[in-house]
Amino acid sequence: MPETIRIANEELAVDVSTLGAEMQSLKTADGRDWLWNGAAAWWTGRSPILFPIVGKAPGDRLAVNGQIYPMAQHGIARRREFAIVEQTVHACRHELVSTGDTREVYPFDFRLTLEHRLDGRRLSVTATVENTGAAPLPFGIGFHPAFLWPLPGAEGRTHAVILDNGAEPGVVQLEDGLIGRTLPTSPFKAGRLDLAHSLFDNDALIFPEGAGTGLTFAADGGPSLAFTFENLPNIALWQKPGAPFLCVEPWHGMAAHAGGTAELVERPYTVALAAGDTMRFGFTVEIRD
Repeated sequence: MPETIRIANEELAVDVSTLGAEMQSLKTADGRDWLWNGAAAWWTGRSPILFPIVGKAPGDRLAVNGQIYPMAQHGIARRREFAIVEQTVHACRHELVSTGDTREVYPFDFRLTLEHRLDGRRLSVTATVENTGAAPLPFGIGFHPAFLWPLPGAEGRTHAVILDNGAEPGVVQLEDGLIGRTLPTSPFKAGRLDLAHSLFDNDALIFPEGAGTGLTFAADGGPSLAFTFENLPNIALWQKPGAPFLCVEPWHGMAAHAGGTAELVERPYTVALAAGDTMRFGFTVEIRD
C-alpha cells in the first residue's frame, strides 16, 4: 500500500505519497490547502510527475527503433510505487528505478528521483533523471500540479495568469490529445491571461516556447502563487471545464504530433541523455497573500 509522509516548517506542510511520488496537499499554517484534493467527480490527480512521455502517444503506443510498446498518456511514473530514500523535517526524496517490469513498456535503464523541499512559504519540486544504461536515454518529463481555482479566500475575484516576461506566446491546439496547429493569436495580452472556464472547452492551452521561466497565478487584490521553472521550456494550463482547479504545468517534452510518428525520439522536445549522465528539472511555487 502507498505510504504518505509529511514535511513541514513554520509556514507550510506538504504531504507526499509513495505512489507516483505525488504531492497530496500543500497547506499553510492557518490550515488552508492550496492544492486540488483529487475529487473523483472531476479529476483524481493532484500533482503527478510525467515520465517518460508528456501527453499522449498515437493510439497509446510508443515506438522505439520501430518496436512498439504500450504507453498510456503521461507515461508510467505516476502509477508506480517510489521508494523513500531520504526524509528530513523540511525535505524528502523519492526514487523510481527501472526494473524488468518497466522495461517491458520502456526499454531503458534509468533512475528518477523526486525531491520536495520547503523554505519559508516556498516549495521546490525537483526531478533528477539519471541514465544508468549503456545507450542514450530518450524521454520527456513534466510536472502537473493542480491548484484551487478560486484560490483560498478569493471567491468571486478575477483570476489571471501573468507571465514574468510580459510575452504573448503562441498556443497550439490539441487534436485528440496530440499536438495540432498553432492558433493565430495568443490568449495572453502583454503577458496577462484573464482566466475563464471557457478557455478550456477544447482541452489544455499549450505554449511550446516563449512563456519564459516564471509566472504568477493570482486573484486580483487577493492571494497569488508565484512560480519559477528550471529547464522546463514548455508550459501548459489545464482545467477540466468547470472544475474548481487550475493546473500549471511546466514540461520538457510534449505530446506527439497529430498525424505524425509514434517514435519516441521524434516527439517534440524529447531529451536524449548520454549514458551515465544526469539532468535536473524543477519548479518552485511561493504562496503570497
